Amino acid sequence: MRTYLLAYMLAGPILIYEAVFVLYPIFQSVRLSLTDTSLGAEDASFVGVKNYDRLFHDPDFYGSLFNTLTYALSVVVVAVGFGLATALLVNRRMRGRGLIRGIMMTPWAFPEIATVLIFIWIMNPTFGVINIISDHVPGLDASGGWLTSSPLAMVSIVLISTWKTFPFYSIVILASLQTVPESLEEAARVDGANVFRRFWHVTLPSIRPTLVLLSLLAFIFAFRQFSLIWLTTGGGPGRDTETLVLGIYNSAFKFYDYSYGTTIGVASLVVTLLVTLVILGIQRRYGEDTD
Repeated sequence: MRTYLLAYMLAGPILIYEAVFVLYPIFQSVRLSLTDTSLGAEDASFVGVKNYDRLFHDPDFYGSLFNTLTYALSVVVVAVGFGLATALLVNRRMRGRGLIRGIMMTPWAFPEIATVLIFIWIMNPTFGVINIISDHVPGLDASGGWLTSSPLAMVSIVLISTWKTFPFYSIVILASLQTVPESLEEAARVDGANVFRRFWHVTLPSIRPTLVLLSLLAFIFAFRQFSLIWLTTGGGPGRDTETLVLGIYNSAFKFYDYSYGTTIGVASLVVTLLVTLVILGIQRRYGEDTD
């Protein structure tokens, strides 16, 4: 009995926090999405699923959903992939490895606004460094601007997000790499396995659960990203980089249609949960440690 009491005492504050700051806002969002609440409305009347019917027939919603999934999945592949590559590099025995690891964490430590300002300067269509370099690359026309032309705008925010987040993924993967038994690597080397085969058959199975978890985190982080996209492209050009989070902001705080904004929010939550379930299903099937 005393053990259960201690468990409830330890879990109680977390459960209260989740109930007040997570479950209650979700409940209120669902309730608000079933009304016609907007700025200036004295009484919000119940309209049932009218907002959801509007959502399912709204081409802007599907465009934002496509942009969100494109951005989030691209960040997962590029940022986690680059984090894996850099982790494999700094895991090797070499001179200055500690210094390289410290420098590698710099982008993660930068404030997001500083990161945005740096890349706005680098990608400036007139004097930006990247534009100067791209002028000498055959077939690459960035004269319209990396952040103001399609599809370069989407590519740009994916690259900025990758630069900002890959150090975190790299450090976590590096920690996982250092748990791989050296005896397995040595046995594979004695058997004549080359670098690629050792990675594929020894290293990758050992760190697979970590990669799946990081992919899930990267997707969630990218799915709810607002400030970086808002500060760089504002959802433009046109609506080419407008994600669901920006759609919520525009509906609720630009057009003051609070009910429709929360409807998009509920839909975003459902999409996030579905993708999370898919990734966790993959983890259960392929992410378990191999003997």
